[in-house]
Amino acid sequence: MAKPVLITGASSGIGYELARVCAAHHHDLVLVARREERLLALKDELEAAHGILVWTYRGDLTEADTRQQFFDWTEFKGITPYGLVNNAGFGDLSTFVESSWEKQNAMLQLNIVALTHLSRLYLPKMVAQGQGRILNVASTAAFLPGPYMAVYYASKAYVLSFTEAIASELEGTGVTATTLCPGPTESEFQAQADAKNAKLFEGKTLPTSAEVAAYAYAAMEKGQRIAVHGTTNKMLSLATRLLPRKNLAEVARELQKPA
Repeated sequence: MAKPVLITGASSGIGYELARVCAAHHHDLVLVARREERLLALKDELEAAHGILVWTYRGDLTEADTRQQFFDWTEFKGITPYGLVNNAGFGDLSTFVESSWEKQNAMLQLNIVALTHLSRLYLPKMVAQGQGRILNVASTAAFLPGPYMAVYYASKAYVLSFTEAIASELEGTGVTATTLCPGPTESEFQAQADAKNAKLFEGKTLPTSAEVAAYAYAAMEKGQRIAVHGTTNKMLSLATRLLPRKNLAEVARELQKPA
């Protein structure tokens, strides 16, 4: 196997484009998402274009049983990933008090629990083989509180903190952990979060998922601990260290308001 990379949420957006980037660098791929038809189309495209092997798995990673079954399936296939890309996640634009608990709970299960569980399942064998890369997809939302998307922002703060911690623990093992923190990106995220009309996206030309994926792959391969895409986003992440937390919440609240 050619250093296989496992990517969650690979049917669209950054995950989809990361699959294309990894394939271009001659990695075999394990792709998991709920939309099987998209995965199969991507599998056919990448195997034909790059002569690699691509395995696909349809599953809802919010379910603990699905995550365990997926891990057992890769074990049965004899796949120990060189790269683990925890990309699957979603947001929801709503006041917390008016939000659907079912949607918030699913967000917590996918953005936090699934990412943590899969990391715990795969890391031991990655460490045992003495090489590997973890890429956990967070957001610039990780650096500040997010009124109208409170759970989403908090979930990405968890991803940042968790990944920094395990990156430190993994020093000297040959395995690295990188947190990707993109800003608003051209993808299906806005539609899924019901956030298309938020001021944050109004009238802006956003970077493409392909641009973010190329940056993310390079950062992952370097073992960079925190990878913030874009100059403006880098400046924002630095500014959050200087402003009072209350002010950060007020700024985020204005940006999240529907236009």
